[in-house]
Amino acid sequence: MTLRPPALRSALSRLRDPSLDAWTVWRRRALFLAGGVCVGLAAVLMAWAADAAQAGFHSVLGFSPWIALVLCPAGFALAAWLARTVFPNSQGSGIPQVIAARAIDDPDARHALVSLRVAAGKVVVMVLGLLCGASIGREGPTVQVGAAIMAAFGRLSPERVRGLLLAGGAAGVAAAFNTPLAGIVFAIEELGRAYDSRGTGLVVATIVAAGLTSVAILGDYTYFGTTDAKISLAAGWLAVPLVGAAGGLLGGLFSRAVIAIGRGLPGRAGAHIARHPIAFAALCGLGLALCGLASGGAVYGTGYEEARAILHGESDPRLDLAPLKFLATLFSSISGIPGGLFAPSLAVGAGLGAEAALLLPQVPIGPLVLIGMVAYLTGVLQAPITAFVIVTEMTQDHAMMIPLMLAALIADAVSKLVCRGGLYHALAELLVLRAAEPGR
Repeated sequence: MTLRPPALRSALSRLRDPSLDAWTVWRRRALFLAGGVCVGLAAVLMAWAADAAQAGFHSVLGFSPWIALVLCPAGFALAAWLARTVFPNSQGSGIPQVIAARAIDDPDARHALVSLRVAAGKVVVMVLGLLCGASIGREGPTVQVGAAIMAAFGRLSPERVRGLLLAGGAAGVAAAFNTPLAGIVFAIEELGRAYDSRGTGLVVATIVAAGLTSVAILGDYTYFGTTDAKISLAAGWLAVPLVGAAGGLLGGLFSRAVIAIGRGLPGRAGAHIARHPIAFAALCGLGLALCGLASGGAVYGTGYEEARAILHGESDPRLDLAPLKFLATLFSSISGIPGGLFAPSLAVGAGLGAEAALLLPQVPIGPLVLIGMVAYLTGVLQAPITAFVIVTEMTQDHAMMIPLMLAALIADAVSKLVCRGGLYHALAELLVLRAAEPGR
């Protein structure tokens, strides 16, 4: 009797029964497409819930803006308590959890970061945060929810888990913004930090399924509406390095502050925060409320409406929007409540571009706002390709591609001088270290 290695026996069995192998392949593909559809549905539901929560908060403030001094601290405290005790690992953006899950080999530790329970808690507590005025976005949470959905579908098939998490996270970005190219770029540049040709088909197929589902329900829309902004004057091109450097500096400072709080401040301040995280969250909510009162309510929520109005010239530029939105987003991010950074960062960048328009009145405001968006988003994420691709897709303004590329490169270089290592990956490293602690 001839003995054959297991790998050879498996290959010979597939040759004898090719229909079995083909059925397995198509079953897996159907599961992935179904997962992509579910990611698209989740993105749509999260968008509706986020809009309803923001509308509810502004309705409450219609009685008196001073209500925020009570509502924001109380809401932040409740959201932080839920995120820590009822839905652990739902804190923050959600993107670090996906990156960490891809790096962890232990199935139980990985599941704790991207389970359906965590995904459900992410949505519930994120909506609660927006209902209390938090300066957060829904796009980062959609990444974690998308990864959790694909991981759940992966339990039905022996496909590589890391590829599923990558595909689910990328589909979340694509469906949240209706930007399929940005989803692919984000998967390569930020979630994966490497190009895996074997997973390309899975990522693209999942993005297509999620994107088509979102478009079928919401229609084929452009996130910020189409623009035809162009830079043709010397002063306009001068604004590219100036705004690019300012956005990189501001974004790098933001990331450094968030990472410092995540790692734990030295001395009594850090010890006090660690012992009283709920009280610290309430204090952050109070800081948000003060920023909201100073801005006339402009810094609450995602900042989408404010950024869109500035971009299309529907509101007057103001000097205080960028710094106050920066502080409001910082308070929301370090408080420990679930919430993303994409939309608030774009709003800060829009405010930065509006400030540049006040200094350069001869340059149209539209191009400056787009440059500010790309520069600040790059400064926070240190993912320049994702930043300029996502803003270009959001506005369909391809004439600005070269200036946006240059602004992204400048912002990335300046941000790295201030904060070494990307924000999401630095926070993911903390999650990996905590997962490796004995007894966890």
